[in-house]
Amino acid sequence: MALRKYQEGGETDLAACNCGHQNDDEKQKEFGELLNKFKGKKGALIPLLQESQEIFGFLSADTMKQISASQGVPFSKTFGVVTFYAQFHLKPRGRNIIRVCQGTACHVRGGAKVLDSIKELTGLEINQTSQDLRYTLETVACIGACGLAPVISVNEDTHGKLKPEQAVNVLEEYK
Repeated sequence: MALRKYQEGGETDLAACNCGHQNDDEKQKEFGELLNKFKGKKGALIPLLQESQEIFGFLSADTMKQISASQGVPFSKTFGVVTFYAQFHLKPRGRNIIRVCQGTACHVRGGAKVLDSIKELTGLEINQTSQDLRYTLETVACIGACGLAPVISVNEDTHGKLKPEQAVNVLEEYK
C-alpha cells in the first residue's frame, strides 16, 4: 500500500529541495550524467541512490523510477532499498539537521529538556522538517560524546554540556 501510494505521488512525493546551490535544470543535467555514469553497471543501485540524493536532497518517486529504469530493476526493489536503509530520505530535509541525543548519559543530564526547548523554538516534532526547510529535527540513541552530555549535533557540528536555553542559542547560529 505504501509503495502504491508513493508511486502515485502520495503525500511523501514532494518536489522541493534543500540544497539551494543549483537550479532545477542544473540538477536534472547532473542527474542525467549520473544515470549515464552508472548505466549497465552491476551493484550500482546504492551508489546511484546515494549520489542522486546528494543532488536533490531526497529521493522522489520520479527520481527512483528513473533510477529503476536505468538499472533495469523493478521500482519495488529500488523502493525496498530506499526504505530499508536509514540514510535515504523520501521527503525534503532541512538545511540544518538537528540530532538530539537520547542516550542514557544525555537522558540523565537533562536531554529531554533540551529536546523540549528545541521543539518549542522550531515548532517541530521529532522527524519533522520546517516549512522553510531550515531545520529537520531527529533524535538518536547515542552521538558518542557521553562526557559532554547532554549533546546535540547540527549538521556535522557537535554541541555539548547544554542547558535548554543554550541549545536555543546554538540553533540561532544556523540560518
